[in-house]
Amino acid sequence: MLAMARKVELDKIRNIGIIAHIDAGKTTTTERLLYYTGKIYKMGEVHEGTATMDWMIQEQEKGITITAASTTCFWKDCQINIIDTPGHVDFTIEVERSLKVLDGAVVVFCGVGGVEPQSETVWRQADKYKVPRLAYVNKMDRVGADFDVCIEQINSRLGAHAAAINMPYFSENGELTGVIDLIERKLITYSDSEGVNLVYSEIPQNYVELANKKRDLMMERLADADHDIFEKFVHDHDLSNDIIKEAIRLNVLHNKFVPVLCGTSLKNKGLQLLLDAVCEYLPSPVDMPPIKGTNPDTGEYEELVIGDNAPLCALCFKVVTDPYVGRLSYVRVYSGKIDSGTYIYNASKREEEKVNKIVHMHANKQEIIDTVSCGEIAAIVGFKDTNTGDTLCEEDSPIIMEEIKFPEPVVTMAIEPKTKVDQERLGYALKKFSEEDPSFRVRYNFDTGETVICGMGQLHLEI
Repeated sequence: MLAMARKVELDKIRNIGIIAHIDAGKTTTTERLLYYTGKIYKMGEVHEGTATMDWMIQEQEKGITITAASTTCFWKDCQINIIDTPGHVDFTIEVERSLKVLDGAVVVFCGVGGVEPQSETVWRQADKYKVPRLAYVNKMDRVGADFDVCIEQINSRLGAHAAAINMPYFSENGELTGVIDLIERKLITYSDSEGVNLVYSEIPQNYVELANKKRDLMMERLADADHDIFEKFVHDHDLSNDIIKEAIRLNVLHNKFVPVLCGTSLKNKGLQLLLDAVCEYLPSPVDMPPIKGTNPDTGEYEELVIGDNAPLCALCFKVVTDPYVGRLSYVRVYSGKIDSGTYIYNASKREEEKVNKIVHMHANKQEIIDTVSCGEIAAIVGFKDTNTGDTLCEEDSPIIMEEIKFPEPVVTMAIEPKTKVDQERLGYALKKFSEEDPSFRVRYNFDTGETVICGMGQLHLEI
């Protein structure tokens, strides 16, 4: 049987997460990215409860992200699989398990708040999984926003090696009207309020000196990270834009440099440049190191090659219960591919599971596909016993990847059903919750006869 041709080449796939502190603008940013890539045709707003990625009723009521939602969109010749994660520390498990399977991340900072407590938490989580990242300073249109202070905090508080690759442009009345690209040395403004039509022009005279200063600073920071650039920079060699971009990409891949971009997601400015940066600088599955794991039969450490024709290796990183199709298991395929209607081996549980149906998720909407290939993220319908952190592979070449470590709960609460009839339903619901969310635990106190639920915070347990 001939293998189906890939729709998108492996080096053109980007698996990214949008991570940040509460209210930095992750979901609004994701909404704009989906609009500009043509995935949605109308921009929803978080404060109105109409954002595509905040599909749960509780998310719409509270105006916050609770569950990590995934979607796929296309920009230029790249396929971008995006996971929009929560910012509240109560739902930190969602960030943890998303970062485990992602190749790159966009860390969103508030232009006014700068580096906030949860910004540090998600940054350390990204450090733990060695995830290459870009920084995006949002809300640059707000009073009190300071791009330079934000970059300084990223360097001093997070220990990053960051520099701006573009900068905000304000008109004479102090309004953010565009962005200056420091690599291409161009001013980008917008001819419409939705930010669709970009207008490229020369940098205005009153900004030339500042832009040159910022570009020199960018080159200095890049030279600190890259010896070749340092040699050329010191000897005044002429560095083309392509050489600079290639150097940025290589140093982002090795976590030696963090490009910082700016914009305002709510006012639709700076987002196309962010999409360009995702495609240009963040890694594809090909750029990632080989998959490491343990052979469950021999106990020996093994490495698998990344590729469509290699043996299957996939990780289930999330399980949700859908009211219409039952259990949905989100998987990231590292090598090989999964076909609909086949059986695959769960090495963690040592049993076979049937793939009834494969779907691409767009928040809570599903698009049925036949195959999920190497480097892609999809959800599978039909698994009965596969849980978060289980490795899926071929029985004749088993491998178990490193498990996801879940934080210990910090808050407990005793609950009881109103009536005896509800007892069974409550038990079923709690079992479902603990399957979906490994940071949520349930235990029974035999001394008091109470059912005790444990979670990451008051908000977590309330929801």
